[in-house]
Amino acid sequence: MRLALFQSNPAMGDLAGNAAAILAARAEAARAAADLLVTPELSLVGYPPEDLVLKPAFVAAARRELGRLAAATADGGPALLVGLPWADGALHNAMALLDGGGLQAVRFKHDLPNYGVFDEKRVFTPGPLPEPVDIRGVPLGVPICEDMWTAPVARHLAMRGAKALVVPNGSPFEIGKAGRRLELARARVAETGLPLVYLNRTGGQDELVFDGASFAVNPDGDLAARLPAWDETVVTLEFGDGRIAPGPMAPAEDEAEEVWHAMIVALRDYVERNGFPGVVLGLSGGIDSAVSAAVAVDALGAERVWCLMLPSRFTSAESLEDARATARLLGCRLDEVGIEPAVRAFEGMLAPLFGNAPRDATEENLQSRLRMAVLMAVSNKFGHMLLTTGNKSELSVGYATIYGDMAGGYNVLKDAYKTTVVRLARFRNGRRPRLARGPQGPVMPERVIVKPPTAELRENQRDEDSLPPYAVLDPILHGLVEEERSAAELVARGADPVTVGRIERLLYVAEYKRRQAPPGVKIGPRNFGRDRRYPITNAFRTG
Repeated sequence: MRLALFQSNPAMGDLAGNAAAILAARAEAARAAADLLVTPELSLVGYPPEDLVLKPAFVAAARRELGRLAAATADGGPALLVGLPWADGALHNAMALLDGGGLQAVRFKHDLPNYGVFDEKRVFTPGPLPEPVDIRGVPLGVPICEDMWTAPVARHLAMRGAKALVVPNGSPFEIGKAGRRLELARARVAETGLPLVYLNRTGGQDELVFDGASFAVNPDGDLAARLPAWDETVVTLEFGDGRIAPGPMAPAEDEAEEVWHAMIVALRDYVERNGFPGVVLGLSGGIDSAVSAAVAVDALGAERVWCLMLPSRFTSAESLEDARATARLLGCRLDEVGIEPAVRAFEGMLAPLFGNAPRDATEENLQSRLRMAVLMAVSNKFGHMLLTTGNKSELSVGYATIYGDMAGGYNVLKDAYKTTVVRLARFRNGRRPRLARGPQGPVMPERVIVKPPTAELRENQRDEDSLPPYAVLDPILHGLVEEERSAAELVARGADPVTVGRIERLLYVAEYKRRQAPPGVKIGPRNFGRDRRYPITNAFRTG
């Protein structure tokens, strides 16, 4: 059997467009004399469709589009395995086999994930343990995504006579996940003695981004093929005598490159599929905005990235120089709009209310909110999406201004701690990633990376005036957020008890801000939003 894999990037809800992409991939598979083209989980509608599948018109439209795909298989070319929601009294996450001009079989996902970013039990009903599907005389098991992560489905399929396991997936990217997928696939082939093909989708969908990185494993655990991460592609593999013949072997990416690619793919699909001509962002001369601008240029091209420097009386000459140098290296537009006249005007307007009260964070936040007013005005006037530039360290402890620097449409750094941002800056200054549309060479001055972080909202302000050094802060946050450790456990690791208690309190009281933050790409195991859903009103503390 010649098995073609379509590592696709379906657009959510674009049923006709997704079907057209499947037919184009089928034509490519036909030229390679493939017997079957496999598409990822819910490939006809996009993944994850969330509550869209609760709309009967959506499910019905998917079924109509499936009928058109089925009719196309009357030409004797490759059969199709297509993912879609399926209603038969209950609603299922399904894979449909199309061949000979019609629907030949449907199989339902058995093990529905309901953790982290997944809540499939909210919308789907689990199917029974699936039977193999006969594809031109070859019985194949089709465990759908989560069905591979535990043993029962694969074992059942092997006992029922499957000759290979073909696993369609919608598995979001996160750091380290590619290794876990391969480990689980090898566990399934060891248990069943069957070769396994793992097909994942690629592309961005709101907070989630999918890396593809599909692969095939033989019964002895050897890797037979690996598709390139992030690319929409069609690859044909040969299967016979219980093994998959050696196929293409794309190189694995290191962590920094895969995270950078996750950010540019997520931003590109978000901007383009929501119809924005480009992005606008505030370029402060600091590392967060510089990295955000570099990701945007790599995602969209320099001509679609518009940066604004918005100085106040506290902005240093160094920051102005660094912002200009960053824009020059990236090749993107930079305009400067001083906010000091607006700051003075607002301070004057508020003076009768504030009286002799000393300056504090109120005046600092006023500057941040006025900057957002300028950025949103440009966004409204010209249609560019406002790209937010705050990192996960700041969002964790509330070191960000709600309705100020937190405002915007998307944030590529939302799940990246400050120490991660520094690593990414050094990576991009040293190497241009494969998918980047930005320039070769450094994209920001070295001074942007090494200078002490500051919001420049008062004289001589530094982040470490209010927070522990990020080298101290970020491991504490990782323990509290990603690992769900108690304060006592982190103290037992050697952290300062006063610092841990303070950071835990800041983490909890900033929840209301995070609920109002824009979406941002998930890169780790516990992003704010889909992964981590804490109550805003919460008196519990572990310290």
